[in-house]
Amino acid sequence: MPRGRYSLHDPHDHTPLGEEHFHCAPGPSGWRYVAQRTTPSGDPTGSVDLALDDRGRPIRLELHSADWQVRGAALDGVTWVRTDPTGEHATEGNVRAHAFTGTSPAFLIATARLLRLTPHTSDSPAAPQPPAPSPTTRVRLVAFTDPVLAPRTLDQSWTLLKREAHATDNGPLTVDEYQVSDLETGEQHTIHISGDVVLAAPGIELENLESPPNAFTT
Repeated sequence: MPRGRYSLHDPHDHTPLGEEHFHCAPGPSGWRYVAQRTTPSGDPTGSVDLALDDRGRPIRLELHSADWQVRGAALDGVTWVRTDPTGEHATEGNVRAHAFTGTSPAFLIATARLLRLTPHTSDSPAAPQPPAPSPTTRVRLVAFTDPVLAPRTLDQSWTLLKREAHATDNGPLTVDEYQVSDLETGEQHTIHISGDVVLAAPGIELENLESPPNAFTT
Protein backbone atom coordinates (compact mmCIF):
# COMPACT_ATOMS: atom_id res chain seq x y z
CA MET A 1 0.00 0.00 0.00
CA PRO A 2 1.81 3.14 -1.18
CA ARG A 3 1.81 5.83 1.47
CA GLY A 4 3.52 9.17 1.09
CA ARG A 5 3.37 12.92 0.68
CA TYR A 6 2.97 15.27 -2.26
CA SER A 7 3.83 18.96 -2.17
CA LEU A 8 1.45 21.21 -4.10
CA HIS A 9 2.38 24.56 -5.62
CA ASP A 10 1.15 27.05 -8.20
CA PRO A 11 2.33 25.66 -11.55
CA HIS A 12 3.02 29.16 -12.91
CA ASP A 13 4.85 31.04 -10.12
CA HIS A 14 5.64 28.04 -7.85
CA THR A 15 3.97 29.56 -4.79
CA PRO A 16 3.62 26.76 -2.18
CA LEU A 17 -0.03 25.77 -1.74
CA GLY A 18 0.28 22.95 0.78
CA GLU A 19 0.75 19.22 1.03
CA GLU A 20 -1.28 16.08 0.46
CA HIS A 21 -0.61 13.10 2.75
CA PHE A 22 -1.98 10.02 1.02
CA HIS A 23 -2.31 6.27 0.92
CA CYS A 24 -3.79 4.19 -1.86
CA ALA A 25 -4.34 0.54 -2.69
CA PRO A 26 -6.22 -1.85 -4.96
CA GLY A 27 -9.57 -2.82 -3.47
CA PRO A 28 -12.19 -5.52 -4.00
CA SER A 29 -13.70 -3.64 -6.93
CA GLY A 30 -10.86 -1.47 -8.20
CA TRP A 31 -8.68 1.14 -6.48
CA ARG A 32 -9.03 3.60 -3.61
CA TYR A 33 -7.11 6.78 -2.72
CA VAL A 34 -7.47 8.61 0.60
CA ALA A 35 -5.63 11.81 1.53
CA GLN A 36 -5.54 14.67 4.01
CA ARG A 37 -4.57 18.12 2.74
CA THR A 38 -2.72 20.80 4.72
CA THR A 39 -1.44 24.34 4.29
CA PRO A 40 2.33 24.92 3.97
CA SER A 41 2.36 25.48 7.76
CA GLY A 42 0.62 22.17 8.43
CA ASP A 43 -2.96 23.30 9.18
CA PRO A 44 -5.66 20.99 7.78
CA THR A 45 -7.52 22.29 4.73
CA GLY A 46 -9.52 19.32 3.47
CA SER A 47 -9.54 15.73 2.32
CA VAL A 48 -9.89 13.48 -0.72
CA ASP A 49 -11.54 10.06 -0.88
CA LEU A 50 -11.78 8.53 -4.35
CA ALA A 51 -12.74 4.96 -5.26
CA LEU A 52 -12.62 3.54 -8.80
CA ASP A 53 -14.12 0.36 -10.19
CA ASP A 54 -12.01 -2.11 -12.15
CA ARG A 55 -12.58 -0.11 -15.36
CA GLY A 56 -11.35 3.14 -13.83
CA ARG A 57 -14.76 4.77 -13.38
CA PRO A 58 -15.40 6.79 -10.20
CA ILE A 59 -17.81 4.80 -8.05
CA ARG A 60 -17.42 7.19 -5.11
CA LEU A 61 -15.87 10.62 -4.66
CA GLU A 62 -15.88 12.71 -1.49
CA LEU A 63 -14.04 16.02 -1.31
CA HIS A 64 -13.80 18.48 1.59
CA SER A 65 -12.31 21.96 1.27
CA ALA A 66 -12.88 25.18 3.24
CA ASP A 67 -16.10 23.79 4.79
CA TRP A 68 -17.42 22.86 1.33
CA GLN A 69 -18.19 19.25 0.48
CA VAL A 70 -18.75 17.35 -2.76
CA ARG A 71 -19.99 13.79 -3.13
CA GLY A 72 -20.15 12.25 -6.56
CA ALA A 73 -20.08 9.11 -8.68
CA ALA A 74 -20.36 7.88 -12.27
CA LEU A 75 -24.12 7.90 -12.91
CA ASP A 76 -25.64 8.96 -16.25
CA GLY A 77 -22.25 10.48 -16.99
CA VAL A 78 -21.10 11.91 -13.67
CA THR A 79 -23.40 13.13 -10.91
CA TRP A 80 -22.57 15.05 -7.74
CA VAL A 81 -23.99 16.97 -4.81
CA ARG A 82 -22.16 20.09 -3.59
CA THR A 83 -22.97 21.40 -0.12
CA ASP A 84 -22.36 25.01 0.95
CA PRO A 85 -20.71 25.95 4.27
CA THR A 86 -24.07 26.40 6.03
CA GLY A 87 -25.38 23.05 4.84
CA GLU A 88 -28.69 24.67 3.89
CA HIS A 89 -28.41 24.94 0.12
CA ALA A 90 -27.07 21.74 -1.41
CA THR A 91 -26.96 21.76 -5.21
CA GLU A 92 -26.96 18.79 -7.55
CA GLY A 93 -25.15 18.50 -10.84
CA ASN A 94 -24.98 16.06 -13.73
CA VAL A 95 -22.86 16.20 -16.88
CA ARG A 96 -22.31 13.76 -19.72
CA ALA A 97 -18.64 13.41 -18.82
CA HIS A 98 -16.28 10.50 -18.32
CA ALA A 99 -14.92 11.28 -14.84
CA PHE A 100 -13.91 13.96 -12.31
CA THR A 101 -10.70 15.94 -11.94
CA GLY A 102 -9.15 18.53 -9.65
CA THR A 103 -5.85 19.53 -8.04
CA SER A 104 -5.29 16.22 -6.25
CA PRO A 105 -2.79 13.83 -7.88
CA ALA A 106 -5.46 11.14 -7.42
CA PHE A 107 -7.34 12.49 -10.44
CA LEU A 108 -4.33 12.08 -12.75
CA ILE A 109 -4.04 8.43 -11.71
CA ALA A 110 -7.79 7.99 -12.18
CA THR A 111 -7.81 9.46 -15.71
CA ALA A 112 -4.80 7.43 -16.77
CA ARG A 113 -6.47 4.30 -15.40
CA LEU A 114 -9.71 5.11 -17.21
CA LEU A 115 -8.00 5.63 -20.59
CA ARG A 116 -5.51 2.73 -20.35
CA LEU A 117 -3.36 4.04 -23.18
CA THR A 118 -0.54 1.91 -24.60
CA PRO A 119 2.31 2.94 -26.92
CA HIS A 120 2.20 1.62 -30.49
CA THR A 121 4.75 -1.04 -31.40
CA SER A 122 6.12 -1.79 -34.84
CA ASP A 123 4.29 -4.38 -36.97
CA SER A 124 7.47 -5.22 -38.87
CA PRO A 125 9.61 -7.92 -37.20
CA ALA A 126 12.37 -7.34 -39.76
CA ALA A 127 12.80 -3.70 -38.79
CA PRO A 128 11.69 -3.24 -35.19
CA GLN A 129 11.22 0.34 -34.13
CA PRO A 130 10.90 1.96 -30.68
CA PRO A 131 7.26 2.16 -29.54
CA ALA A 132 5.49 5.19 -30.97
CA PRO A 133 3.23 7.43 -28.87
CA SER A 134 -0.31 6.25 -28.33
CA PRO A 135 -3.11 7.82 -30.35
CA THR A 136 -4.36 11.04 -28.79
CA THR A 137 -7.52 10.38 -26.79
CA ARG A 138 -10.08 13.01 -25.86
CA VAL A 139 -11.78 12.92 -22.47
CA ARG A 140 -14.44 15.15 -20.89
CA LEU A 141 -14.05 15.82 -17.16
CA VAL A 142 -15.77 17.77 -14.40
CA ALA A 143 -13.20 19.70 -12.36
CA PHE A 144 -13.79 20.91 -8.81
CA THR A 145 -11.74 24.04 -8.24
CA ASP A 146 -10.21 24.99 -4.89
CA PRO A 147 -11.06 26.26 -2.37
CA VAL A 148 -14.86 26.23 -2.80
CA LEU A 149 -15.09 23.14 -5.05
CA ALA A 150 -16.95 24.96 -7.82
CA PRO A 151 -17.62 22.55 -10.73
CA ARG A 152 -16.37 23.25 -14.26
CA THR A 153 -16.62 21.00 -17.31
CA LEU A 154 -13.51 20.76 -19.47
CA ASP A 155 -12.12 18.70 -22.33
CA GLN A 156 -8.59 17.32 -22.40
CA SER A 157 -6.56 15.20 -24.77
CA TRP A 158 -4.15 12.58 -23.44
CA THR A 159 -1.25 10.95 -25.28
CA LEU A 160 1.07 8.31 -23.81
CA LEU A 161 4.42 9.44 -25.18
CA LYS A 162 6.52 6.57 -23.89
CA ARG A 163 6.79 3.82 -21.30
CA GLU A 164 10.18 3.08 -19.77
CA ALA A 165 11.49 0.67 -17.13
CA HIS A 166 14.00 2.06 -14.63
CA ALA A 167 16.18 -0.10 -12.39
CA THR A 168 15.68 0.44 -8.64
CA ASP A 169 16.70 -1.37 -5.43
CA ASN A 170 13.21 -2.92 -5.38
CA GLY A 171 13.26 -4.09 -8.99
CA PRO A 172 12.30 -2.37 -12.26
CA LEU A 173 10.01 0.66 -12.02
CA THR A 174 7.82 1.29 -15.07
CA VAL A 175 7.22 4.99 -15.73
CA ASP A 176 4.65 6.36 -18.17
CA GLU A 177 5.13 9.81 -19.67
CA TYR A 178 1.91 11.51 -20.79
CA GLN A 179 1.23 14.70 -22.68
CA VAL A 180 -2.01 16.34 -21.52
CA SER A 181 -3.59 19.22 -23.42
CA ASP A 182 -6.42 21.53 -22.40
CA LEU A 183 -8.58 21.69 -25.52
CA GLU A 184 -10.06 25.08 -24.58
CA THR A 185 -6.82 26.97 -23.94
CA GLY A 186 -4.35 24.85 -25.91
CA GLU A 187 -2.08 24.63 -22.86
CA GLN A 188 0.03 21.45 -22.77
CA HIS A 189 1.95 19.81 -19.98
CA THR A 190 3.74 16.56 -19.22
CA ILE A 191 3.11 14.19 -16.34
CA HIS A 192 5.02 11.12 -15.17
CA ILE A 193 3.15 8.24 -13.51
CA SER A 194 4.31 4.92 -12.16
CA GLY A 195 1.49 2.54 -11.29
CA ASP A 196 -0.75 4.42 -8.86
CA VAL A 197 1.72 7.17 -7.92
CA VAL A 198 2.36 10.49 -9.69
CA LEU A 199 6.11 11.04 -9.85
CA ALA A 200 5.92 14.58 -11.25
CA ALA A 201 3.35 16.90 -12.80
CA PRO A 202 2.77 20.66 -13.01
CA GLY A 203 2.07 21.87 -9.48
CA ILE A 204 2.79 18.43 -7.97
CA GLU A 205 5.99 16.97 -6.53
CA LEU A 206 6.32 13.58 -4.85
CA GLU A 207 8.26 14.34 -1.66
CA ASN A 208 8.09 11.02 0.16
CA LEU A 209 7.02 7.45 -0.66
CA GLU A 210 7.20 4.67 1.92
CA SER A 211 6.63 1.71 -0.42
CA PRO A 212 6.73 1.06 -4.20
CA PRO A 213 3.71 1.91 -6.36
CA ASN A 214 1.10 -0.71 -7.15
CA ALA A 215 1.25 -1.91 -10.74
CA PHE A 216 -2.21 -1.96 -12.31
CA THR A 217 -3.09 -5.15 -14.15
CA THR A 218 -4.88 -5.00 -17.48
